[in-house]
Amino acid sequence: MGTLTIRGGRVLCPDMTVERADVLIDTDSATIESVDDPDEIENGDESLDASDGLVIPGLVNAHTHVAMTLFRGYADDKELDAWLQEDIWPVEAELQAGDVTAGTKLGIAEMIRSGTTAFADMYFFMPQVAEAVEETGVRALLGHGCITVGKDEDAAHEEFEEGLGFAREYDGRGDGRVRTMFTPHSLTTVGKEFYEEYVPRARKEGIPIHIHANETDNEVDPIVEERGKRPLEYAEELGLLADDSFIAHGVYVDARERELLAEHGTAVIHCPASNMKLASGIAPVQAMLDEGVQVGLGTDGAASNNDLDMFDEMRDAAMVGKLAADDASAVPARAVVRMATQGSANALGFDSGRIEAGANADVAVVDLDQPHLTPRHDLVSHLAYAVKGSDVRHTVCDGEVLMADRELLTMDEKAVKRAASEHAEALVDRARN
Repeated sequence: MGTLTIRGGRVLCPDMTVERADVLIDTDSATIESVDDPDEIENGDESLDASDGLVIPGLVNAHTHVAMTLFRGYADDKELDAWLQEDIWPVEAELQAGDVTAGTKLGIAEMIRSGTTAFADMYFFMPQVAEAVEETGVRALLGHGCITVGKDEDAAHEEFEEGLGFAREYDGRGDGRVRTMFTPHSLTTVGKEFYEEYVPRARKEGIPIHIHANETDNEVDPIVEERGKRPLEYAEELGLLADDSFIAHGVYVDARERELLAEHGTAVIHCPASNMKLASGIAPVQAMLDEGVQVGLGTDGAASNNDLDMFDEMRDAAMVGKLAADDASAVPARAVVRMATQGSANALGFDSGRIEAGANADVAVVDLDQPHLTPRHDLVSHLAYAVKGSDVRHTVCDGEVLMADRELLTMDEKAVKRAASEHAEALVDRARN
């Protein structure tokens, strides 16, 4: 058995307590072998120094569009509909496979640097995304985004067939680190007849489903007017709600919709930074938690965030959750840390998000020797409110060290940044000319 030992630090336990312990990883099975007193853990074939550090589960970014790192800073300070129609969709129409490769690698580098080991990505040119995941060592749940609006029937069918075909062909690649899903874009950008045809097919093949839902009131109102029911009541009618389905945003979910989510075991991925930046609204996260809805956390794309730092997202979730509930005790630190780890991992179907024997060996080590992390009254509070992505010292995914002492080991970071800059400039030039 090949082994990796993480020594000398404190460990965030699944119950959100912190203990001084070492972690032994079986690198052959890519699982955590044991978490124990330092005297009880034998030396591994490799070791990482966690002295003055906190060992945490690798963070799970449960909703993003990674290649949109190419649009970081391209279109800011607009509400969602105008942002999409005037800026994002026109430039996305010029996307090429190489652009998505470059943008995805840039996003993966950013995520590894900030302790994120897994993500869910709905976008285009997904074979290129899968290849980047395989190459760089991270874990991902991937789906080809399917839209019917603006397409003729044949083109729409072709896109949906591509989505299902990708899910079939690429699931399980990268020694199981690549998983796939079926991803119709939203309830308003996909026609009912396509849901009626393709959702049963995805269900029959056991393919998870992910959509955007209830993101803005401009999305909710037309469904209510046309269908005479709330969006998630419509989603239930279409067979979209299940325990292997999850929705992004869920900003405008009423009590009945929260009941449906809890009843079906459908998770909501909260994206507070994107929702604030686009003035979409504030999701009722504390109400969801109180009513038994599973909640994960995501950054959305870097174009509407503008980074992929899950520590920022935890802080935003806690802060805006208190504002929405008008209650300083709402959405507390431990809740948001759980969302970014166990909640997101469970939503995506990954056996990660926790430091315990048998779990996937997806781990990050936070360097606590920082002025902004001193004193250390409550380290879980620090994770939610004070830690920055740049505080991460080591990142491990599937038992492989992806970053040691802040050096990326599976990527040429300078080349990745250079390629992304070149592709972004050329892409914008094509869109504007």
